[in-house]
This record gives sequence, structure tokens and C-alpha cells, in this order.
Amino acid sequence: MSFQEELLQIFVPEKDVPAEYQLPHEINQREYLSNGEMKQWNGATHTVVSPVCFPTDNGFERKVIGSYPVCTEKEAMEALDAAVAAYNNGRGEWPTMSVDKRIKCVEAFTKKMIEQKDIVVKLIMWEIGKSYADSVKEFDRTVEYIYATIDALKDIDRDSSRFDIEQGIIAQIRRSPLGVVLCMGPFNYPLNETFTTLIPAIIMGNTLLFKPPKHGTLLHYPLLKAFKESFPKGVVNTIYGRGNTIVPGLMQSGKIDVLTLIGSSKVANQLKKLHPKVNRLRAILGLDAKNAAIITAHADIQLAVDETVLGSLSFNGQRCTALKIIFVHQSIATEFITQLKEAVAKLKYGMPWEKGVALTPLPEPGKPEYLHDCIEDAKAHGAKVMNENGGTIAETFVYPAILYPVNDKMKIYREEQFGPVIPIVPFTDLEEPIQYLIASTHGQQVSIFSNDTEETAALIDPLVNQVSRVNINCQCQRGPDVFPFTGRKDSAEGTLSVVDALRSFSIRSLVATKMNEKNKHLVNDIVNSQHSNFLSTKYIF
Repeated sequence: MSFQEELLQIFVPEKDVPAEYQLPHEINQREYLSNGEMKQWNGATHTVVSPVCFPTDNGFERKVIGSYPVCTEKEAMEALDAAVAAYNNGRGEWPTMSVDKRIKCVEAFTKKMIEQKDIVVKLIMWEIGKSYADSVKEFDRTVEYIYATIDALKDIDRDSSRFDIEQGIIAQIRRSPLGVVLCMGPFNYPLNETFTTLIPAIIMGNTLLFKPPKHGTLLHYPLLKAFKESFPKGVVNTIYGRGNTIVPGLMQSGKIDVLTLIGSSKVANQLKKLHPKVNRLRAILGLDAKNAAIITAHADIQLAVDETVLGSLSFNGQRCTALKIIFVHQSIATEFITQLKEAVAKLKYGMPWEKGVALTPLPEPGKPEYLHDCIEDAKAHGAKVMNENGGTIAETFVYPAILYPVNDKMKIYREEQFGPVIPIVPFTDLEEPIQYLIASTHGQQVSIFSNDTEETAALIDPLVNQVSRVNINCQCQRGPDVFPFTGRKDSAEGTLSVVDALRSFSIRSLVATKMNEKNKHLVNDIVNSQHSNFLSTKYIF
């Protein structure tokens, strides 16, 4: 039996899926949330298929999970109008609501969200092929992020509850919302990374248009009722349909105040150019990355191998923070590759519901073919697949490939593969990986593996000016969520973390007056009467 035939055996008959991981039925979404109403949709729909395939009489076929609306520009513009009306030039109920009341709305939503955990987790697993264990982690981490955001906003508001007096001027400085936000999340963390922009945008008083990712759309459906019941009408509106059909008109309207997108820099650039008042548009973007590992002659090889496996193959390498190119000093390359091959061979592959599974099918149609092309291109320019069976494709599953030696003639050297391919570049001079990072259009993170003090320090100083995070003897990663998450060059715009996101979706505003008896009396009256939600000394516990 060939290895490809062995791989095909991971796709078991549907009847063999354990009952606790099965979806109760197909989820055919025929409604969407707009202007506080769950509106019925009777038009075209998109069929959602899982990367999980089942053997049938007609060969292997992807499991149909359900379907969702393919709305048109008309419905998108209606949703935009609802968000604009709810914001009402900053005069709407939501943007003028007190911080403590907005927090209570988000807390109510979160409780309702937790009630939907079982179905949302299953949909993450079935829609994008993420292991069940990691799908649970994504849900739990999202809930933790929401509560951390609430706590951070309380801290910000407490600091803002006092008055500043400078040079005869008394002022209160608070953060106020920006307006209407268009939020688009990624497929690889369709719940978590979407909510790391959506939740801070809402809680700061903005109104929202939310477009779910193409892969990972249905998992948001069970949460729409919670959005509807927890927030005033028009605060959260969902838009469905082809992005190239419905999004351009939204941007061209000039009514979008904030664009938040986690995706490609190409798409972000195109959308920003469509806005007629680009100087008024704020963008919070998480974009492409080609994170490098630099493994020097003084590295702990076993540690470097362990972190490379985690960094390059967690969720099949489908993470913006994944290690996507590995620079290894020539003197240890052979030993590093030997140990890396052994480590990759130990990874369990299979269906996402299996205990301990590390490698699962890929959700993007065409991704196996793209990765095959990358591998063949590398081989044509002198690289070899170093691990046994590396790059073998079976339907939607791609077995990891270790490529060596990789050089600048190969497209895998520059392109972000976003999949289970590990390109390894040998080097003899540390200036080589440094120059790679300088020339790169990406600038998110880098990992340095070395136990030499002077060598590590000599790498840190130039690299912190090329990327936003330098990791020492560990893989690249986003967390902890309180740390700033951003990038240089084409990798990001704006900064995300629990606190930074709140700042990104708001602006500092102040009320000020000259310090005299009449004005002191006036300000005290406003504060004591609690007639203003902005000018207030109320302390949130």
C-alpha cells in the first residue's frame, strides 16, 4: 500500500464519526441580523462543505455542513444605513451610553455566547478542520479575551474619572468612539481573531458591520440572536455575500470610519483606495507575514527542533504567526534536519475529532495544489524533500514537507505558504538572515535560537527595527493577549492587544474650561446631577 493510500484511510465513513462530535443536522442559515432584526433571506445561498471527506460510491466527497445567504449590495447598504443611523453622528444611544452600561451589554452577550459553546466549537471543527481540542481552546480563549477587555476598559475609565488641572485649565480626558466600523475576520481563527477586533470596537461605542470569513461563516450564526438581544438596534449588523460584490460599495460610500481586516495586504490596499476620504479612514489591519527562525551554531538543537515543529505546523501552519522560513547555520544543518524529520514523523495525523491529532485536512480549495506547486518549484531550483513522504497529497490532506536547501530562486523563499511546508535555508554568516529580513516586505516577528549572549544581543538590536516582536529560543506567537500584537511594513497597521485594541477603536477627547468660580460651579453641577455620561466622576467597580 502506498503512503497516499494510507492517508486516504483517515477519511472514515460518516457512520464512524463518534456521536459526540457530529452535528445534529445541516445548518441552513436563511436569516441575517440587520438594524436589530433577524431578516429572512430567500435569495441565493452558498453551500458550506467541510475539509473532512467521506468515502462514497462516487469517490471521496466533502461533507456538506449547511449553507448561508449570498446577499447583494442592496442588503449590505441597508446594513450600513442601520449602523450609520445607530451611530447618528455620535448622538445615538450606543455612542452616548455610559461605559458601565456598555459593559453590562457586553457581559450579557458573553453569557448568551457561552450557552452556544457546544455548537460553535463543533462548527469551528467541521468548517475549517481545526482539531476539536484546539476548537475548544479557541472558544475559551475568546471568552477570556472578552472578560480581559472588560477589565481593561474599567481600568481605563477609572483613570479617566478624575479631572486634570494644568495652567489654569481644568479638563476631563476620556476615550470616545470613532464611528462606523467594517469588521472582517480570517478563516484560520474565525472566532477568536474576529472577536479581538469586533468586541473592542463595540465596547468603545462604535457601531458595526460584520462580515464573517468565507471559511468559518456558519459558526457565527448561533451567536446572531445573542447580538440582537444584547445591543440596541443597528449596533451590530451582519453582511453576507461575495466580498468583491458587497464591500467596494460600502467603502465608496465614505460612511465607513474604521476598516478592520485580518487578511491579505493586497485586499486591504484595494479597499482603502476605494474610500473617498482616505485621510478620515482609520485602519486596524493584521496582514501577511513570513516569520523567520534563525538557528545559529550556538543553538540548542533539540529545543530549536521542538519549537520549529510547533511554530511551523500548529494548525497545519495556517497561522499568520507561524514560522514560515527557517535559517539554519551550515555547521548544524544536517543534525537539525535529522532531528526535525524524526519529530515531524511522530506527529499524529487524522480527523479533527481524534484525540492528540496534530495534522488535519486543509479547508481552502486549491491549497493542496498550491503547496504542490511550491514544492515542485523548489525541487526544480535545487531543493530536496528531506522527510519521507513529505508533500504527499490525499484529497484535502497534505503531509508536511521539509525542503532543503532553499534559496532565493524559489517562490517558497518569499511567498507566504500558509500551510505545512517547512523551507530551510543554510547560512554561514548571520548577516544573511538579517539581510533577508531587511529586504522582506513583511515585518511581523522573528525567532532567534542561540545560547550565546553576545550573538543573541547582536541579533536583537537590528531585528527589533525590522519586526515587531523578537522571540528568543521560542516560536513566534500572538499571546499573551495583553502584549502588543502588530507588525511593520506590509504585516500590520495599528496595534492589537487587550488595551491597545481599545485605544485603536477610540480617540482621546476632552472637556476643558478655565478655572474660575463660575466654571467650577457649573462643572460640579453637571457631575453631581449625573446629566452627562462623559463629564463624570463615577467610578466603575
